[in-house]
Amino acid sequence: MDYRFQRRLAAEILGVGESRIWISPDPELREEIEGAVTKADVRALIKRGVIKVLPEKGNAGHASKVRHLQRRKGRRRGMGRRKGVATARLDPKERWMHRIRKIRRYLRYLRDKQVIDRKTYRRLYMLAKGGTFRDLASLKRYMADRGLVPEEKIR
Repeated sequence: MDYRFQRRLAAEILGVGESRIWISPDPELREEIEGAVTKADVRALIKRGVIKVLPEKGNAGHASKVRHLQRRKGRRRGMGRRKGVATARLDPKERWMHRIRKIRRYLRYLRDKQVIDRKTYRRLYMLAKGGTFRDLASLKRYMADRGLVPEEKIR
């Protein structure tokens, strides 16, 4: 029951891979299938339903959906999972933008509430632009240490 040749011909005719060709296991049709040596013979068998194309196999995707949900919760994202440098995950420019926008927003808030005057605002703004403050907390520390803002005004 070696139907390799017939399987190859059927795959060529139907335009699919050999693994997707189904040949009837019926022992009564064995000789007829083995005797099919031309494409015309194989076409006749296909027409009769002795040779068929199996449907494509797909991936269920359930496991990947579960993994995705886990990752949304922050699971499966530990140090051992990471490849590449830290900047591959968060662009340095993006980090800078988040940081500077937060600091500038806070400085604007203080200026608008008249906690600091325009001159102090401008000086702190330029220091922030120069990268003096690592984060908002360091800006607040700087202002508290220099007495630029009363302690209770720093929120």
